[in-house]
Amino acid sequence: MNRPPSRRAVLGGLAAASLAPWQLPARAAADSGPAPATAPAEAARVTRSPRRELRGMWIASVLNINWPSRPGLTPEQQRGEFVSWLDLARAQRLNAVFVQVRPTADAFWPSPYEPWSEYLTGVQGRNPGYDPLAFMVQAAHQHGLALHAWFNPYRVSTQPDPARLAPEHPLRRHPSWGVVYAGRLYYNPGLPEVRAFVQDAIMDAVKRYDVDGVHFDDYFYPYPVAGQRFDDDAAFAEHGGHFTDRAAWRRNNVDLLIHEMARKVYDAKPEVAWGVSPFGIWRNVTTDPRGSSSTGSQSYDDQHADTRAWVKNGWLDYVAPQIYWNLGLPVADYAALAPWWAQVVHGTGTQLWVGQAAYKVGAAGQPAAWQDPAELSRHLTFDKDYPDIGGDVYYSAGDVRADRLGAFTRLREDHYARPALAPVLSRLAGGPAPARPALTALRRTEAGVELGLAATGHSAPRLYAVYRLDAPSASPTAHNPGQDGRADDHDWKHGYGEPAGHLIAVVPGARRARYTDPAAPGDAYYRVTAVDPANRQSLPTPWHRAR
Repeated sequence: MNRPPSRRAVLGGLAAASLAPWQLPARAAADSGPAPATAPAEAARVTRSPRRELRGMWIASVLNINWPSRPGLTPEQQRGEFVSWLDLARAQRLNAVFVQVRPTADAFWPSPYEPWSEYLTGVQGRNPGYDPLAFMVQAAHQHGLALHAWFNPYRVSTQPDPARLAPEHPLRRHPSWGVVYAGRLYYNPGLPEVRAFVQDAIMDAVKRYDVDGVHFDDYFYPYPVAGQRFDDDAAFAEHGGHFTDRAAWRRNNVDLLIHEMARKVYDAKPEVAWGVSPFGIWRNVTTDPRGSSSTGSQSYDDQHADTRAWVKNGWLDYVAPQIYWNLGLPVADYAALAPWWAQVVHGTGTQLWVGQAAYKVGAAGQPAAWQDPAELSRHLTFDKDYPDIGGDVYYSAGDVRADRLGAFTRLREDHYARPALAPVLSRLAGGPAPARPALTALRRTEAGVELGLAATGHSAPRLYAVYRLDAPSASPTAHNPGQDGRADDHDWKHGYGEPAGHLIAVVPGARRARYTDPAAPGDAYYRVTAVDPANRQSLPTPWHRAR
């Protein structure tokens, strides 16, 4: 099977349950806001739910693939570059970034477990002079974007010599933890102390920072390299227990990592999303009747990653398989793999977000399909027939920016004409909604219609969602808002789930915020909701008419 280019496949490391569903107590949302204008006639039910979907891009730090662009930049330069990636995400109407913060058993935050990443300063262990992860989280939220912290669990170094690691590196203190394989260093997944250490190192960031997600890529046991052997004989002899099949033991080691991480994340931060971006083929149907109609490499056998079982066992909030192949490719047809993954997640509570190969578009050596600017857009069109597909993540941010062949511009125009809210995790869907915000001002200016937004609860929301309904030329038929001005709370509470009208903007949350709609028609109605870190919406404000 075609794998991504070597820099991506070996080094970029994409970083690419619900155990029992969390039952959070419900509470009533606070009511506030000025009295409404006469509300317009409600739209048909089918138009009541603006599509929720995850729209993300991976920002890779290993080898300085995306950010920082090179080691040794000043803190100001690094911050400026990162903000430019966030600006790109907003411009493309994405709502999440997946940022690699632990690419090689190192850290983009002051970790008590592992040294500073060399990709920041050029020297592993050297303090960059600021806290990158703290800055990234704050900047992403100020841009109205979710930040998913991407961790590679077992890769230690892209070179094989432990002596070249920082003196304080854990592998220098515990050389028995390491395995040299194909010219690189890895932690040994078969050692329980390694698994516990990796989890502790990652959870340090999860507990200390307001990240929106914890994300693993496809690298567990390393991808097989011809003529190379992963030497875990001693670990298997000591910890293999009743296993007679080493492959089954390795899969159990990875299963334990995933299951235990799920428990740790949910216990520490229940509203944080937890997921994995595996290789796009679990197993081929010729190997396993439960597998996909494909003939390529199999993550179950090659990385010992039983991702199908993780979904079925409820150990993930989402799975983001890297379906990095075009429609019609015989060895791994997108048209076969996307439906297969949709069937796997169906009815499980695990969400499916597809990893998309933006890096292949217009690239030399790729099949002819990737020289067509419509290929990526066709993937999203194809997926509309599969409601279990809840979004997409693009590798990588640099390819989104490059926009070769104008393919991402086309995709945005075809599918992202309006913003979208990210999905609510299944285990959090019944949780308490945030307080209804207030629409404090609505006035026409030369720039458009300006809205004043205000929080009414104890804390500011993560986001405000602004909805607009364009009125007909004649006076709209009045919709009875009720004595308290709540236009459709009954509908909201009884399953329709989104307010009427078009979602036109997602505004970063604050106690008070402003938004100007530059495309406002001559007669329009507006309403606003508050959105919390779990992406749950408040009840909407009453409709207000812009005159």
